[in-house]
Amino acid sequence: MAKVILDKNRKKRLEEGHPWIYKSEIAGTEGDPAPGDLVEVTDHRGKPLGTGYYNVNSQITVRLLSHGKIEAMDKEFFVSRFSDCLRHRNRFVSGSAYRLVYGEADFLPGLIVDRFADVLVVQILTFGMDRRRSEIVDALVEVMKPAGIYERSDVSVRALEGLEETTGVLYGECPRHVTVEENGLLVKVDIEQGQKTGYFFDQRENRASIAPLMTGWGERSGIALQDIDGERRPVNKNGKVVEFPHWDGATVLECFSHTGSFTLHACAYGAKKVTCLDISAHAIESAQENVRLNGFEDRVEFVVADAFDYLRENVKGLEERKRRAEGLSKVDTSVPMPAGGGRSWDVVILDPPAFAKSRSAVKGAVRGYKDINLHGMKLVSEGGYLVTASCSYHMRPDLFLETIQEAARDAGKTLRLIEWRAAGKDHPQILGVDEGHYLKFAIFEVRSR
Repeated sequence: MAKVILDKNRKKRLEEGHPWIYKSEIAGTEGDPAPGDLVEVTDHRGKPLGTGYYNVNSQITVRLLSHGKIEAMDKEFFVSRFSDCLRHRNRFVSGSAYRLVYGEADFLPGLIVDRFADVLVVQILTFGMDRRRSEIVDALVEVMKPAGIYERSDVSVRALEGLEETTGVLYGECPRHVTVEENGLLVKVDIEQGQKTGYFFDQRENRASIAPLMTGWGERSGIALQDIDGERRPVNKNGKVVEFPHWDGATVLECFSHTGSFTLHACAYGAKKVTCLDISAHAIESAQENVRLNGFEDRVEFVVADAFDYLRENVKGLEERKRRAEGLSKVDTSVPMPAGGGRSWDVVILDPPAFAKSRSAVKGAVRGYKDINLHGMKLVSEGGYLVTASCSYHMRPDLFLETIQEAARDAGKTLRLIEWRAAGKDHPQILGVDEGHYLKFAIFEVRSR
């Protein structure tokens, strides 16, 4: 086995748990390793640090697999690793839909595997893993016994490894759409055309955490429970019994809805009305199908629109409505209200895609996160809740909170942090690998100053 010798003056990231070795950290090699070969890694004094796979064509030249000795990345190697992954999920995650393999955090850098019941979706990101495609498939078949394995390696990062994007069936039969269960809800996933591998499992626990926000709103509408003929019934301020079963539920806006996962959870937990918004018509079609699967059609409206524009239009409408109501300025009533109409919601949910995919994009991302959170919190009814997330690794947690605080200052709002969360238990984190700490999720109560 060839050897990679690390530079004397490098940062000791490897010893702190990080599995990446950059080209600039390598002092030299012994032997002539080809791309994808296993190599022994040593420090400048020759002390063994572990075994990884090598790619001279990548800036991340070595990705460590173990701090010990590994003889081969063969089927038996992958069977052992996949079995460890399955044990972890069986312990911490219920059901049969989750991320089975999470790259570096499962000691398999460059490999993602998502489980959708009896169908697996694989994403291979590096040359070292790509070279072992058949071993990966054979090991997954032995450990998981799936009906089919589908590849979604259609990601641009493969170009950094000298690889082309590729998709297709690797084993068995793979229907385009697979229906799985999450937190008791049915979700239909498009494994061929859906984003990433088709679904975002990392927010599973976070989606469940919105349950307390969805009820307890009837009193604001003047509805209270009263004894009628020996039965507690909801009665409105006019003395009429309210027959609508979700009279106590919240009004909810979900932006960047994708497959409508937060919308489904909002309805399941008792929301009165949900506005489900995405810029993609395909995403909204998926959300509509999922809403139908769960029988929530009567409580969901769908909007295909740019979230930034939609939020701004409704804020503009609210401000115009307030000006007219307070008579603060002369208003030409012949001029119609802005198209947004000035709606507000009890709960606003913002779960956008990554705005910062590189360090150089952080400045622009900060503007984007501030914009949507500023307008989003302005649309939250007094004492309601803002649910907001960022999946940009380069948007560090402290910067994310600072950005939201600046938005609150400019919006004239006081935010009370109710919950702060990260990715779910099928997305474990290795201390020392900051790249794995990408998801930030927060619930804020919103009050006017």
